[in-house]
Amino acid sequence: MFLQILTVLVVGHLQAFYCTVTTVGDLVVLEGQSVNVPCHYNPQYTSHVKYWCQGLMREFCTSLARTDDLESAPNGMGRVTIADDPTQHVFTVTMRNLMEGDSGWYWCGVEVGGMWISDSTASLYISAVQGVSVLSSAVSADEGDSISVHCNYSQNLRSSEKRWCRSGDWSSCVVTDSNGMFSSKQVLIRDDRKSAFTVTFQQLERRDSGYYWCAAGQNQVAVHVSVTPRTTTASSVQIGSTAALQPLMKSDDSHSHRLLESPWIVCGIVLCCVVIFAFLAILTFRQQCKKKHKHQETSELNDKLTMCPWKEGDYKNTSVIFLNTPAHQVHVV
Repeated sequence: MFLQILTVLVVGHLQAFYCTVTTVGDLVVLEGQSVNVPCHYNPQYTSHVKYWCQGLMREFCTSLARTDDLESAPNGMGRVTIADDPTQHVFTVTMRNLMEGDSGWYWCGVEVGGMWISDSTASLYISAVQGVSVLSSAVSADEGDSISVHCNYSQNLRSSEKRWCRSGDWSSCVVTDSNGMFSSKQVLIRDDRKSAFTVTFQQLERRDSGYYWCAAGQNQVAVHVSVTPRTTTASSVQIGSTAALQPLMKSDDSHSHRLLESPWIVCGIVLCCVVIFAFLAILTFRQQCKKKHKHQETSELNDKLTMCPWKEGDYKNTSVIFLNTPAHQVHVV
């Protein structure tokens, strides 16, 4: 008899072991918000009852929703609903309008059946807190583009003013008016006056990168904004299109511009200019030297002629002989 009871217990626990239920980790939710919890189970238990309960221990937890209870069906009127998807082997629990008192341990459960067989369960802790949260704590965009930051707040902050500030500079804060709105050239804020406000940051520049605060009342949460240089992508080029030639021309111009910026090419151009200038200077200097030398020779000849002048009457009694002339034709003057 003892052996039979032991066998039933072992088999029951093995069945529960193979019917493993898994879910997400612990969650923190703002007051007034909703939360969806997925609970996965093994395929052989698609037809079994699934449930959701609250309590420190599974054996004594309070049932909040069951798949065999119409009141907790997806279209039910309660704050907690449960929906099973047998094709995906997952059931989803939705809790709405969470309050601080809803914080505690919760259990995803699958009824395995039988007195001696334990249900398969998975637990998580849900905290309902007051404050502010963001959908994404880091956003990025290219220069000139816009970004949108979604900031959620708890129910007790509905009537509080909403702010968008640059971290470390409280004087930069922009604040919503009595209608939950703010509008400027670069920042737009819209508050739905229920649970969230949206900040639109537009016409971004590189200097706008950094940390900012989403704030409501005395609560705030950090958001990092990253602005990256705009990347130019080649557009589709149509054959025979003159517009397609312009990017190519710009590319060639930019290539030439990069070549001119090379220090070796610039030095080479300067060196060529120096060589040409030196060559022209030497050529000019040589021409001036030749002119000066010729001028000196002319001056020396004039000086010689001046040193041996012809005196008046020296040409008298002078004999002039013409070569290759017969002797009888020679006359004496």
